Amino acid sequence: MSQSATVDRILDAAEKLFAEHGFAETSLRSITSKAGVNLAAVNYHFGSKKSLIQAVFSRFLDPFVSNLSQALVKYQDNNDAIDLEEILHLLVDQIMAVKPRSPEDLSVCMRLIGLAYTQGQGHLKKYLREVYGEVFQAYLQLLVKACPDLPMGDLFWRVYFILGSAVFTLSGANALRAIAESDYGVDYELEEIMRKMVPFMAAGLRAHT
Repeated sequence: MSQSATVDRILDAAEKLFAEHGFAETSLRSITSKAGVNLAAVNYHFGSKKSLIQAVFSRFLDPFVSNLSQALVKYQDNNDAIDLEEILHLLVDQIMAVKPRSPEDLSVCMRLIGLAYTQGQGHLKKYLREVYGEVFQAYLQLLVKACPDLPMGDLFWRVYFILGSAVFTLSGANALRAIAESDYGVDYELEEIMRKMVPFMAAGLRAHT
């Protein structure tokens, strides 16, 4: 087995187990067992469980953040008014531009993001800030321009309200789609669901305090 194939097998196993059981509850031995490799391979390629967790996130976030960074270029030094719906749809555009490795990619990613905030993974939050913080801050500044009358404290909470709704909806999208089809006879593709979230998110950001 090539080294790249070994790395992929370890990451595939780790992301599934982390998403199903959480970070603390998933041991390196359970990951190696699922991946069909020995513990030495994990230590050789990643060095530690913390580095493995970070690598799992990087595999999801690197292409998305790269796309987002390029999309934000046109807004640099732009003093025109920013349309809120436009920049929310911009996020959907960049998510859809990432070629998924499996149909479950986005759901797994969202479950992992939820775990990153609910489980004590200080090293992960620090890593995400250091590696992706500049791009996320640039996007946040667009939200500030699009909501000029919203106090920063309120914007902070509303962004996390939005993130929470996105994590819940997209991590369980398949189950929710099945309920919607069974109870209401509607079946939306994943992109349609995300597009339908945009007016909801925009209304939440614009709501009067």
